[in-house]
Amino acid sequence: MVLAWYLNDSVVNPRLPNKTDPPVYVSVQSLREQSGMECLTFDAKTVDENPEFAEMREERRFSYEDTVELSRESLPDYDKMLAKFFTEHLHADDEVRMVLSGTGYFDVRDKNDKWIRVAAEKDDMVIVPAGLYHRFTLDQKNYIKCKRLFAGSPVWTAYNRPEADSHPARKQYLDQMMHSS
Repeated sequence: MVLAWYLNDSVVNPRLPNKTDPPVYVSVQSLREQSGMECLTFDAKTVDENPEFAEMREERRFSYEDTVELSRESLPDYDKMLAKFFTEHLHADDEVRMVLSGTGYFDVRDKNDKWIRVAAEKDDMVIVPAGLYHRFTLDQKNYIKCKRLFAGSPVWTAYNRPEADSHPARKQYLDQMMHSS
């Protein structure tokens, strides 16, 4: 199950935990309330045969999936790509990742624009809603393998902050968060 906490104000090395002192942890329920991000758990070994996973895919209309592996050996332009993933951005569609192996950090903004770090590992599924500012990095283990799920054709377009403040997905996200309070 994911572990989440507020980041300290000065992240020198993004691949370290960077917890506040003392750490301020965030429950999965609070994470959803504060950011809209969802965290689910499925056994990575049997996820494709899991009826609950299949039902969730159908309900959310996830019709396309692929697998991505991020490591120095598997990712061309590794350092450049990690820097790109760690740039604050949003997407017009939900970003859905099921961790099959390895570990990584998803950072998301809460309602007060503070960073929450979500440590994801094998068996964790994270759903970053469309319009939520976020970023991703590997931890010091330098490896993650994820199943990516998409509703319809895969779209990987990232809209960086602050230009994305006027993006329709951002406006819809803010409206949804305002009405869920």
